[in-house]
Formats: sequence, structure tokens, C-alpha cells
Amino acid sequence: MITAIVFVQAETARIPEVAEAIAALEGVSEVYSVTGQVDLIALVRVRAHEEIATVVSDQLNKVPGVVDTETHIAYRAYSRHDLESAFSIGVD
Repeated sequence: MITAIVFVQAETARIPEVAEAIAALEGVSEVYSVTGQVDLIALVRVRAHEEIATVVSDQLNKVPGVVDTETHIAYRAYSRHDLESAFSIGVD
């Protein structure tokens, strides 16, 4: 599974509807409205790198109200759940 984190700048008055439209796209697992320099962060989870282009370039960028995007590809994941599982292996 490949995960891409997409920073989305949207037209301010349309942020809620842009977020909902992005969340409805196949391949988008989550969309967060955030503070800071971007308006939304979308998590894209796909099986192949080529699918990122399909989701982001062909669909997400074309959602009405999207002004700009910046995509980051995750190459390693860390989470409390993963770390707890690793340390509990073989422990009774």
C-alpha cells in the first residue's frame, strides 16, 4: 500500500464542500480540515504509484474550489500501534 499526503489549498468559502468532494474520491481514505498554511490534508492510499497520479492529478486537482495542491509520498510509517506490536512479540 502506498500512502500520499496531499496538502490542499481551497477557496475559503468552499472548504467544507471541497473537503466532502475530495473525501468521496476513490483512493482517498481521510480528509482533515487544518490550521496553518494549507486548508485541507488528504490521505491517499493506493496499490501502485501510477494510481497516485490518477487520484491527485486527474481527480482531486479538478475538484471545483481546489486552488493548489502539494503531494508528499510516504516511504515509511511509524505509529504507536506498530511499535507496541513489535515490542510485544514473544512476550507473555
